[in-house]
Amino acid sequence: MKQLIECVPNISEGSDLKKINEIANTVETVEGVSLLNIDPGKATNRTVITFVGEPKQVVEAAFKLIKKAKELIDMSVHKGEHPRMGATDVCPLVPISNISMQEVTDWARKLSKRVGEELKIPVYCYENAAFKKERINLASCRSGEYEGLQKKLDDKNWKPDFGPNKYNDSIKRSGATAISARDFLVAYNINLNTTSTRKANAVAFDIREAGRIKREGGVITGKIIKDKNGNPQRTPGLFKSVKGIGWFIEEYGIAQISYNLTDINVSPLHEVFDKTCEQATKRGLRVTGSELVGLVPKKVLIDAGEYFLKKQKRSLGVSEKEIIKIAIKSLGLDEISSFNVNERIIEYMIEEKKQKKLIDLSLKDFVLETSSESPAPGGGSISAYCGAMGAALSAMVANLSANKRGWDDKWEKFSDWAVEGLDFQNQLLALVDEDTNAFNKIMDAFRLPKDNVEDINKRDNAIQEATKHAILTPFRVMEVALDSMTVIKKMAEIGNPNSITDACVAALCARTAIRGAFLNVKINCLDCKDQKFVDDTILKGNQILQKAKDNEDEIIEITEKTMNS
Repeated sequence: MKQLIECVPNISEGSDLKKINEIANTVETVEGVSLLNIDPGKATNRTVITFVGEPKQVVEAAFKLIKKAKELIDMSVHKGEHPRMGATDVCPLVPISNISMQEVTDWARKLSKRVGEELKIPVYCYENAAFKKERINLASCRSGEYEGLQKKLDDKNWKPDFGPNKYNDSIKRSGATAISARDFLVAYNINLNTTSTRKANAVAFDIREAGRIKREGGVITGKIIKDKNGNPQRTPGLFKSVKGIGWFIEEYGIAQISYNLTDINVSPLHEVFDKTCEQATKRGLRVTGSELVGLVPKKVLIDAGEYFLKKQKRSLGVSEKEIIKIAIKSLGLDEISSFNVNERIIEYMIEEKKQKKLIDLSLKDFVLETSSESPAPGGGSISAYCGAMGAALSAMVANLSANKRGWDDKWEKFSDWAVEGLDFQNQLLALVDEDTNAFNKIMDAFRLPKDNVEDINKRDNAIQEATKHAILTPFRVMEVALDSMTVIKKMAEIGNPNSITDACVAALCARTAIRGAFLNVKINCLDCKDQKFVDDTILKGNQILQKAKDNEDEIIEITEKTMNS
């Protein structure tokens, strides 16, 4: 499988769109790299750019971007609210799939070396790419910012990891760049109903890991309390792996708290948001919304949506789309501008670049594709889809039951059933495409060359392997559809009685899926030479089919009794 990494360079230009696009578009000159997002900020005079691809190509694209930024951005005239020290201020590499952090670290250091040697830009490696303990933290690497860079380069303790360490006219223009390998960092701003940066900072200090400096009497003007080494003592904030600062955004006319969440598993975004709301209220402020900078992992919004649904005592067994919508509304992500999930969630952006799946088609297009002269999707995919509809109906009944008036004390139990039904639905939806893929693999195997004995043997083995896969895929449909009947039966027994026929239709769909999938299992078994495998599969298939029929009969009986009572 392909290794994928993400690169999220921050350049020190947020207003000149022509310049921004010229810099960002350099990455698309590298084949195999996908430019996902360009997020400029006028007040910060900074743009976050996101692109993904295989490591070698991403590193090449990053080098070209840093080179172009050096050509077009003059740091000697740069002004902006955000801390910065270079034309390309930071350039982190982030593992996406099938690659370890150590491998990403190696790539980050290769990029750093090339930038330092070929572009003559001082480079500091931070986080996982850091060579020195004191350079792990980005804030340490960037201390003094651009204005303090000349003095920093004169300090032997801050000699760059790569590139020149003598200040010159070239560095005066380019500044320095920090390059890292890190996990997802979520850049997140929370809006306040104030124009006071001091008030915003007070809340930020409550939340961020670094907290605030201790002072005598606990007042701002009090004398700083120091430890035995002469360093200021601190009162830590509420969250680890969170950096935060308050600032005024002239573009919006409000103060914001700007957070960097460096480990969303330790400090989830929704918890930071909720505690910020609490601390703001204590200080007479109100949170009016928030904004995400750049792209965000889907997990961040799924976790947030589920968190707020639980607070509302609502079922979690709803679609991913609905969960994310709840997150957006609860966090106020669309307060200042619209929030397009297809342009802001990294998994969706990557998915957009891939070939569309059957399940991404509209109902009408799916039917038209099925009725076309193409042999796929065929009966196996339709069986899986039929099973998915049955599971979806069971989740619907559970959700209606969770929201039924007078059943408030039962919402959590029905939510659990809805989540289980939704899981079966998603498994069966995935099998819609997998069944078609299995058919295509058989066709690919038959197209293999058969010019000699070795080719013929390889082809025969490939055909048998593909045939087994084509048997096991509809067999998996049978297994999942049978499991889904547990939820369906339970909803028939204890669900909202007004939805009893929906539960019954769900059972009919599940049994149809199982029977249809079994037909595909059996016809593909005719071409399998492993007789023991065939006999075992047919035996298990008959057992599943009988259990499905028994479940269907019971659910129909429950339905008739409920309707006649």
